[in-house]
Amino acid sequence: MFILTKIADLVQIAPDDFRKQSHIAIEDNLNAKYANKVVQKIGLCICLWDILWTSEGLVGQGDGMANVNVEFRMVVFRPFKGEVIVARIADQSPEGINLATNFFDDIFVPWTELPEGSEFEPNENIWVWKEEDQVMYFDNNEMVRFRVIAEEWHDQTPSKPVDAVEASEEEPLPVINSKPPYSITGSMNGAGLGCCLWWEE
Repeated sequence: MFILTKIADLVQIAPDDFRKQSHIAIEDNLNAKYANKVVQKIGLCICLWDILWTSEGLVGQGDGMANVNVEFRMVVFRPFKGEVIVARIADQSPEGINLATNFFDDIFVPWTELPEGSEFEPNENIWVWKEEDQVMYFDNNEMVRFRVIAEEWHDQTPSKPVDAVEASEEEPLPVINSKPPYSITGSMNGAGLGCCLWWEE
């Protein structure tokens, strides 16, 4: 679930940070830039692990910023395909179940990946697993185990702004970057998967 990833980047240290020791100023800048942010094809960066190498700082002309090339390792959340992890049920719909951990919300289990015999109850807005004479509920906020089956990356580069004058009054302005930068698709179809309470003695 958590991995160490090596990254190389240019860090710019503002003159206000020159009073700090150089390694502390670099750590502060790296954490501000990466912590709790998704980096494409790397994952959700949690925190800086260590600094492997730094270059000499070169002061830029005009802005006084010190430019330092840095190689470092970050603790990254990026579960591998097939990994089983625990999350809680955040929301449910006829399309499936949305899950969340304490730090990551973009996990979805489609209805096709629920246990065979699962049905959606529209009156209560929850999924129910019916097996033989047993009826088991996917209650909101319940802890569940699921298997990672896919991940999706969406580019968050800003697109060209829409001219409000040219836009029709009937047609609302389009939503830009509505998809999360990183999302996980899971499955709860298998022994030991689904609500944790189901499998307790």
